[in-house]
Amino acid sequence: MTEQLELYDVTIIGGGPAGLYTAFYSGMRDLKTKIIEYEPKLGGRVLIYPEKMIWDVGGITPILGGALIGQLEEQAITFDPKIVLNQQIVGLERLADETIQLTSATGEKHHTKTVILAIGYGMVQMRKLEIEGADRYEVTNLHYTVQELDVFRGQHVLISGGGNSAVDWANELEPIAASVTVVHRRDDFAGHEINVIKMKESSVDVRTPYEVVQLHGEGDSINEVSILHLETREVERIVVDAVIVNHGLKCDYGALAAWGIEMQDDTASVNAKMETNIPGVYGAGDFVNYDSKIQLIAGAFTDGALAVNSAKQYIDPKAPKVAYVSSHNIRFKERNKQLGLEDDDHYRDVEG
Repeated sequence: MTEQLELYDVTIIGGGPAGLYTAFYSGMRDLKTKIIEYEPKLGGRVLIYPEKMIWDVGGITPILGGALIGQLEEQAITFDPKIVLNQQIVGLERLADETIQLTSATGEKHHTKTVILAIGYGMVQMRKLEIEGADRYEVTNLHYTVQELDVFRGQHVLISGGGNSAVDWANELEPIAASVTVVHRRDDFAGHEINVIKMKESSVDVRTPYEVVQLHGEGDSINEVSILHLETREVERIVVDAVIVNHGLKCDYGALAAWGIEMQDDTASVNAKMETNIPGVYGAGDFVNYDSKIQLIAGAFTDGALAVNSAKQYIDPKAPKVAYVSSHNIRFKERNKQLGLEDDDHYRDVEG
């Protein structure tokens, strides 16, 4: 029964960067917090590319995705949130007292005052290469993710795609691979401008407008790829040791589509306070859209803080709109002592 369930102030669905930082900030606002993640570990989409270098988090020099998640996890547990893994939330029910009961696909119940959806693109599925017989090469040298860069050292690598990931992998592999060829259907790339420029000015062989039309191999390994020029219709064969496909992700939000959240272009429409159209339900990160949305991890952090502030005032309308500056928090002083930084000379209040 619901009355036997422990009641949380905030339940965050999604354990990627947005969810992890939201949990930390929720603790700063002295809110009893739970994180529920569908996968068996935290990290979200970043862990698809653990060796991808991330450049755009404020105050952090370029860092591998896996290392960033490790730091975000450590930060997230500062205020001891409850962490639940391996649960897909499918049901949301408003109870008589205006609290919310969430139900997982396996029947577990969760009781909460507010919900923050930090679910990214839902249950992530990579868009695969739509070529007959391509799946048989997935066990050898056709890749949809890159777990270790060194696997491609000295190899002739072909990358199909034109988004951030395709551009980033081209730049990361260029110094260690024998050659890198990027095949993209359009002349324009969706990656950050500086990274696209770096790729085009390097030894990377950029082929546009082309697409991969056939894989040639012996046994279960690809040794050549046919690419089609989309304007001249000429076909060229390229010798390869490995093929990496970055055609984006498929959005799958499962049963959430039945909750009645207003969506646009596969993302939730929220206002400046990260409020969805359902009272007490907020969004953060890649899952949401609004006029000034910034598609950066740094933007996801801001979304999470705004959502928490809204949840705090939903629970207690008299609460301050924002948290105190971080140096005021007693938990930080406790952690500083654990690190041997007991003296306030190291961390003075902004006003001091």
